[in-house]
Amino acid sequence: MLNIALPKGRLGEQAHELLVRAGYAEGSLSETGRKLVIEYPAAGVRYFLVKPSDVAIYVEHGAADLGIVGKDILEEDRPDVYELLDLKIGRCRMCVAAKRGFVDEGTSVLRVATKFTNIAERYYASLGREVDIIKLNGSVELAPLLGLSEVIVDIVESGKTLRDNDLAVVAEIMPVSARLIANKVVYQFKSAEIMRLRGSLEGVTNDKD
Repeated sequence: MLNIALPKGRLGEQAHELLVRAGYAEGSLSETGRKLVIEYPAAGVRYFLVKPSDVAIYVEHGAADLGIVGKDILEEDRPDVYELLDLKIGRCRMCVAAKRGFVDEGTSVLRVATKFTNIAERYYASLGREVDIIKLNGSVELAPLLGLSEVIVDIVESGKTLRDNDLAVVAEIMPVSARLIANKVVYQFKSAEIMRLRGSLEGVTNDKD
Protein backbone atom coordinates (compact mmCIF):
# COMPACT_ATOMS: atom_id res chain seq x y z
CA MET A 1 0.00 0.00 0.00
CA LEU A 2 0.99 3.61 -0.56
CA ASN A 3 0.81 5.63 2.66
CA ILE A 4 -0.26 9.20 1.96
CA ALA A 5 -0.38 12.15 4.40
CA LEU A 6 -3.30 14.48 3.74
CA PRO A 7 -3.74 17.88 5.40
CA LYS A 8 -6.79 18.33 7.59
CA GLY A 9 -9.24 21.06 6.64
CA ARG A 10 -10.33 22.57 3.35
CA LEU A 11 -7.14 21.72 1.44
CA GLY A 12 -7.45 18.08 2.49
CA GLU A 13 -11.05 18.02 1.26
CA GLN A 14 -9.99 19.47 -2.11
CA ALA A 15 -7.14 16.97 -2.34
CA HIS A 16 -9.49 14.10 -1.51
CA GLU A 17 -11.85 15.22 -4.29
CA LEU A 18 -8.93 15.08 -6.74
CA LEU A 19 -7.99 11.63 -5.51
CA VAL A 20 -11.58 10.45 -5.98
CA ARG A 21 -11.52 11.69 -9.57
CA ALA A 22 -8.15 9.97 -10.07
CA GLY A 23 -9.57 6.66 -8.81
CA TYR A 24 -7.67 6.58 -5.51
CA ALA A 25 -10.49 7.37 -3.07
CA GLU A 26 -14.26 7.22 -2.70
CA GLY A 27 -17.04 9.44 -1.37
CA SER A 28 -16.12 12.57 0.56
CA LEU A 29 -13.77 13.21 3.46
CA SER A 30 -16.65 14.41 5.65
CA GLU A 31 -18.16 10.92 5.49
CA THR A 32 -15.16 9.47 7.33
CA GLY A 33 -16.06 11.26 10.58
CA ARG A 34 -13.16 11.67 13.00
CA LYS A 35 -11.02 8.88 11.56
CA LEU A 36 -7.37 9.79 11.21
CA VAL A 37 -6.48 6.74 9.10
CA ILE A 38 -8.56 5.85 6.03
CA GLU A 39 -7.87 2.84 3.84
CA TYR A 40 -8.96 2.07 0.29
CA PRO A 41 -7.56 -1.46 -0.23
CA ALA A 42 -8.88 -1.76 -3.78
CA ALA A 43 -6.88 1.31 -4.79
CA GLY A 44 -3.84 0.26 -2.75
CA VAL A 45 -3.70 3.43 -0.63
CA ARG A 46 -3.92 4.41 3.02
CA TYR A 47 -4.43 8.05 4.04
CA PHE A 48 -3.33 9.75 7.27
CA LEU A 49 -5.03 13.03 8.19
CA VAL A 50 -2.52 15.36 9.84
CA LYS A 51 -2.03 19.04 10.57
CA PRO A 52 -1.05 20.83 7.30
CA SER A 53 2.30 21.99 8.67
CA ASP A 54 3.15 18.37 9.67
CA VAL A 55 2.57 16.72 6.28
CA ALA A 56 6.13 17.25 5.04
CA ILE A 57 7.55 16.03 8.36
CA TYR A 58 5.71 12.70 8.04
CA VAL A 59 6.95 12.32 4.47
CA GLU A 60 10.54 13.39 5.09
CA HIS A 61 10.92 10.93 7.96
CA GLY A 62 9.28 8.06 6.10
CA ALA A 63 6.08 7.71 8.16
CA ALA A 64 4.25 8.48 4.90
CA ASP A 65 5.37 7.67 1.36
CA LEU A 66 3.61 10.65 -0.20
CA GLY A 67 1.94 13.82 0.98
CA ILE A 68 -0.04 16.80 -0.23
CA VAL A 69 1.22 20.10 1.11
CA GLY A 70 1.19 23.79 0.30
CA LYS A 71 4.15 25.32 -1.52
CA ASP A 72 4.35 27.89 1.28
CA ILE A 73 5.29 25.16 3.77
CA LEU A 74 7.83 23.65 1.36
CA GLU A 75 9.50 27.03 0.89
CA GLU A 76 9.40 27.91 4.57
CA ASP A 77 10.71 24.60 5.96
CA ARG A 78 12.69 23.27 2.95
CA PRO A 79 12.12 19.58 3.81
CA ASP A 80 14.31 16.95 2.11
CA VAL A 81 11.60 15.48 -0.15
CA TYR A 82 10.84 15.17 -3.85
CA GLU A 83 8.27 17.60 -5.23
CA LEU A 84 6.42 15.63 -7.89
CA LEU A 85 3.42 17.65 -9.08
CA ASP A 86 1.61 20.97 -8.81
CA LEU A 87 -1.97 19.95 -8.02
CA LYS A 88 -3.36 23.41 -8.85
CA ILE A 89 -5.58 23.52 -5.77
CA GLY A 90 -5.34 25.77 -2.73
CA ARG A 91 -4.12 28.58 -4.95
CA CYS A 92 -3.14 31.83 -3.26
CA ARG A 93 -0.17 34.22 -3.08
CA MET A 94 2.62 34.93 -0.62
CA CYS A 95 2.63 38.71 -0.34
CA VAL A 96 3.99 41.72 1.48
CA ALA A 97 1.18 43.91 2.80
CA ALA A 98 1.01 47.17 4.72
CA LYS A 99 -1.40 49.91 5.74
CA ARG A 100 -2.88 51.71 2.74
CA GLY A 101 -0.60 54.46 1.52
CA PHE A 102 2.54 53.02 3.14
CA VAL A 103 5.77 53.71 1.26
CA ASP A 104 9.05 52.08 2.25
CA GLU A 105 11.58 54.92 2.14
CA GLY A 106 14.43 52.52 2.87
CA THR A 107 15.99 54.85 5.42
CA SER A 108 15.61 52.66 8.51
CA VAL A 109 15.32 49.01 9.46
CA LEU A 110 12.00 47.67 8.21
CA ARG A 111 9.97 45.76 10.77
CA VAL A 112 8.28 42.70 9.23
CA ALA A 113 5.72 40.58 11.09
CA THR A 114 5.10 37.09 9.75
CA LYS A 115 4.56 33.39 10.39
CA PHE A 116 6.91 32.72 7.46
CA THR A 117 10.22 33.97 8.83
CA ASN A 118 12.48 32.05 6.43
CA ILE A 119 10.56 33.15 3.34
CA ALA A 120 10.58 36.75 4.55
CA GLU A 121 14.29 36.69 5.34
CA ARG A 122 15.22 35.27 1.95
CA TYR A 123 12.96 37.71 0.11
CA TYR A 124 14.38 40.80 1.78
CA ALA A 125 17.94 39.46 1.54
CA SER A 126 17.43 39.22 -2.22
CA LEU A 127 16.50 42.92 -2.19
CA GLY A 128 19.43 43.86 0.04
CA ARG A 129 16.95 45.37 2.50
CA GLU A 130 17.76 45.44 6.23
CA VAL A 131 14.82 44.08 8.21
CA ASP A 132 13.78 43.10 11.71
CA ILE A 133 11.71 39.91 11.43
CA ILE A 134 9.05 39.51 14.12
CA LYS A 135 7.57 36.00 14.30
CA LEU A 136 3.87 35.80 15.03
CA ASN A 137 1.63 32.75 15.20
CA GLY A 138 -1.74 34.48 15.16
CA SER A 139 -3.40 37.14 13.02
CA VAL A 140 -0.45 39.02 11.54
CA GLU A 141 -2.81 41.68 10.12
CA LEU A 142 -2.92 43.24 13.58
CA ALA A 143 0.80 44.04 13.60
CA PRO A 144 0.74 47.15 11.33
CA LEU A 145 -2.49 48.38 12.95
CA LEU A 146 -0.92 48.34 16.43
CA GLY A 147 2.49 49.64 15.34
CA LEU A 148 4.31 46.37 15.94
CA SER A 149 5.56 46.34 12.34
CA GLU A 150 5.43 48.40 9.18
CA VAL A 151 4.63 45.43 6.93
CA ILE A 152 3.57 41.81 7.07
CA VAL A 153 4.44 38.78 4.95
CA ASP A 154 1.50 36.42 4.69
CA ILE A 155 -0.67 34.31 2.41
CA VAL A 156 -3.34 36.23 0.52
CA GLU A 157 -6.25 34.43 -1.11
CA SER A 158 -9.15 36.80 -1.85
CA GLY A 159 -7.64 39.82 -0.09
CA LYS A 160 -10.83 40.43 1.90
CA THR A 161 -9.12 40.26 5.31
CA LEU A 162 -6.60 42.86 4.17
CA ARG A 163 -9.30 45.18 2.84
CA ASP A 164 -11.39 44.80 5.99
CA ASN A 165 -8.38 45.96 8.03
CA ASP A 166 -7.37 48.82 5.71
CA LEU A 167 -4.30 46.96 4.47
CA ALA A 168 -3.13 46.43 0.89
CA VAL A 169 -0.65 44.24 -0.98
CA VAL A 170 2.57 46.10 -1.78
CA ALA A 171 4.52 43.20 -3.34
CA GLU A 172 3.97 39.60 -4.38
CA ILE A 173 6.70 37.16 -3.36
CA MET A 174 5.43 34.00 -5.04
CA PRO A 175 2.32 32.08 -6.07
CA VAL A 176 1.29 29.23 -3.79
CA SER A 177 -0.60 25.98 -4.49
CA ALA A 178 -0.71 22.40 -3.21
CA ARG A 179 2.04 20.00 -4.26
CA LEU A 180 2.41 16.21 -4.28
CA ILE A 181 5.61 15.25 -2.47
CA ALA A 182 7.42 11.95 -1.94
CA ASN A 183 9.89 10.48 0.52
CA LYS A 184 13.21 10.16 -1.32
CA VAL A 185 14.07 6.65 -0.10
CA VAL A 186 10.59 5.21 -0.59
CA TYR A 187 10.50 6.69 -4.08
CA GLN A 188 13.32 4.38 -5.12
CA PHE A 189 11.39 1.27 -4.05
CA LYS A 190 7.84 2.25 -5.00
CA SER A 191 8.54 4.37 -8.06
CA ALA A 192 6.13 2.47 -10.32
CA GLU A 193 3.17 2.84 -7.95
CA ILE A 194 4.06 6.45 -7.16
CA MET A 195 4.40 7.47 -10.79
CA ARG A 196 1.14 5.70 -11.65
CA LEU A 197 -0.66 7.75 -8.98
CA ARG A 198 1.12 10.91 -10.10
CA GLY A 199 0.05 10.32 -13.69
CA SER A 200 -3.57 9.82 -12.65
CA LEU A 201 -3.54 13.01 -10.60
CA GLU A 202 -1.90 14.95 -13.43
CA GLY A 203 -4.71 13.84 -15.70
CA VAL A 204 -7.38 15.33 -13.43
CA THR A 205 -5.49 18.57 -12.74
CA ASN A 206 -5.02 19.54 -16.39
CA ASP A 207 -8.40 21.29 -16.45
CA LYS A 208 -7.30 23.62 -13.67
CA ASP A 209 -4.93 25.68 -15.85
